[in-house]
Amino acid sequence: MIEILSQSALATVQDLGRVGALRWGVGTAGAMDRLALLCGNLLLGNSEGAAGIEMQIFPFEMRFDQDCSFALSGADCAATLDGVPLLPWSGASAQAGQMLRLGLPRAGRWRGARAYVCVAGGIDVPIVLGSRSTQLRGAIGGLDGRALRQGDRLAVGTPADDAPAAVLAGIIPPALAMPLAVDGVPAVRVLPAAEYARFTPASRAAFWSEPWKITPQSDRYGFRLAGPVIEPIEPIELRSHGIVPGVIQVPHGGQPIVQMCDAQPSGGYPKIGTVIEADLWRLGQAPIGSRIRFVETGWEEALAALDEIEHWLAGIRRLLDLQRARSLGR
Repeated sequence: MIEILSQSALATVQDLGRVGALRWGVGTAGAMDRLALLCGNLLLGNSEGAAGIEMQIFPFEMRFDQDCSFALSGADCAATLDGVPLLPWSGASAQAGQMLRLGLPRAGRWRGARAYVCVAGGIDVPIVLGSRSTQLRGAIGGLDGRALRQGDRLAVGTPADDAPAAVLAGIIPPALAMPLAVDGVPAVRVLPAAEYARFTPASRAAFWSEPWKITPQSDRYGFRLAGPVIEPIEPIELRSHGIVPGVIQVPHGGQPIVQMCDAQPSGGYPKIGTVIEADLWRLGQAPIGSRIRFVETGWEEALAALDEIEHWLAGIRRLLDLQRARSLGR
């Protein structure tokens, strides 16, 4: 078991998401940084979709009530185990009674907004509609469909008998392995969406050329941005229609909203673009108050970006397999 000691809000149990539930009006949920969660599980030899804990308000503290291997990924939060510093994007072992603490995310060559703790065997909460992820809207999945609270105790799953040994050595974060920035500002690639041509030429130009600030009104449901006003050529009225994470809508005030993991499955605001699937993790790690840039891309480039991630993950898997073999003296 794991006991939550912190009063920090908005920590949740997440896996890779509730795929296929949009047709029932249930959002995907899942980790805002899927690569971070996936890599934490790779370090432990877990199923890549095993559930972990996502944290976005710090400091955060938890205690292990049993001996357990665990891994840290996402934002570098100067983590310590009973006061002993831990490396980010690495595995570690805890004994029963030891306390894990994550401080404020560090600034440096890369800075994230969310950190992840994965445990050998995964966090064991009920599977709801194919996923253990917490969907706060509708109180679905996770621990009673809500954010974790002080005193909560989470069960740890049993690793498979043939699960490989945990790897303690670290992984180079994808933000360093696959950087993307424009004029020093972190960037994400965007496909023009259905109503793109219905905005003024000046607005379309500003959308690509200006930085956008992530406002404090942003959360797992959506990132509300502040920047140039995006104006339609003429008023746009649409019926509600299906939307997915990454869609960038423009409400009447002209300030874009990027739909994130907990987004509702339908909406009626006009769409100017869609963040490509391969870059959603980048946006998920953008801190409140930071700025981002949008880079126009095409379908072929979006598919190539997914291929780049798969190639990177394949390299990580080979590296971890090699490290496990060396630790066993093979």
